[in-house]
Amino acid sequence: MFGDWHQLWVIISTPDNIPIVAMLGLVPFFTWYAFHNMLANDRLIAQLEADPQLARTHHRTTYPYNSRWERELHTNPFLMRKELLAAIIITIILMVWALTLNAPLEEPANASVTMNPAKAPWYFLGLQEMLEYFDPWIAGVIVPTLIIVGLMAIPFIDANPLGNGYYTYHQRRHAVWTFLIGFEGLWLVLVCIGTFIRGPGFMWYWPTQTWDPDRVEFNVNRNLDQIFGINGNWLVHILPASLRPEAVIIARALFGIIPMVVYGIAAALFIHWICMRTEYSRTVYRKMSILQTVTMYIFLITMLFVPVTIFLRLVFRIKYIWETPWFSI
Repeated sequence: MFGDWHQLWVIISTPDNIPIVAMLGLVPFFTWYAFHNMLANDRLIAQLEADPQLARTHHRTTYPYNSRWERELHTNPFLMRKELLAAIIITIILMVWALTLNAPLEEPANASVTMNPAKAPWYFLGLQEMLEYFDPWIAGVIVPTLIIVGLMAIPFIDANPLGNGYYTYHQRRHAVWTFLIGFEGLWLVLVCIGTFIRGPGFMWYWPTQTWDPDRVEFNVNRNLDQIFGINGNWLVHILPASLRPEAVIIARALFGIIPMVVYGIAAALFIHWICMRTEYSRTVYRKMSILQTVTMYIFLITMLFVPVTIFLRLVFRIKYIWETPWFSI
């Protein structure tokens, strides 16, 4: 047992993984801090909405008003002083880090002796982990492109004017949960899996398992059409012998459309149900144009498809839902 925990300590103490270890503490803290401010502002908003007379005179922040505060805040010295202090603190942290931890440098690259496991830098581990569940062109090209385009589309999609300049949950709950699921629930989790779970051969090791470079796995992944026995027999009887090898490919390609359409409809209905739950959401939803709504649905349906695919692979060992000669999903 000591050896198992020692393996976990070796992973955590590696200089490459120091940013991940720090992230495991900083992300939950700032998530809690954000929700703390959100709920405090939501309580104040509810209080002011319930009492119009109080709303005319009350200071509209959760911090008590101080009469000594300046009526106008200038960039210098207020902002410049904080930025200078932050720069000094970060510089000191980086200097101490550089002096106390050795740089994760290794011997010159040798084509005959490769690393095991061979891992990307920590900020690309999420993409490397997705290569385990998707075709390379999807995980390496399509998904990063959708992430970048999706971030660019947020100002166009988001028609909610509330929540600008202050924390709020009730007025921005969809934006909050989209961030939590997309960034923390997917991206950061994939980075942590690639850091702490993937061992030699990029195989799955639980945190207390010893990394064994000689380990061999015999996991059998099957496509969804194979589970349902789609083998093209119904096409064999109506096609000539020269076309029978293509019968299975055609049957699988046609069958794969069905679960993809079912998922798209189910995900769209789920998103619509979420968007219509509260009055704030219904108001914002009605103000969106058709183009904004369709764009939002496309990105949200695609984002939800990632955890669904990962779940099917890890739990049911399903490799692809839709397999064609040109692409597989």
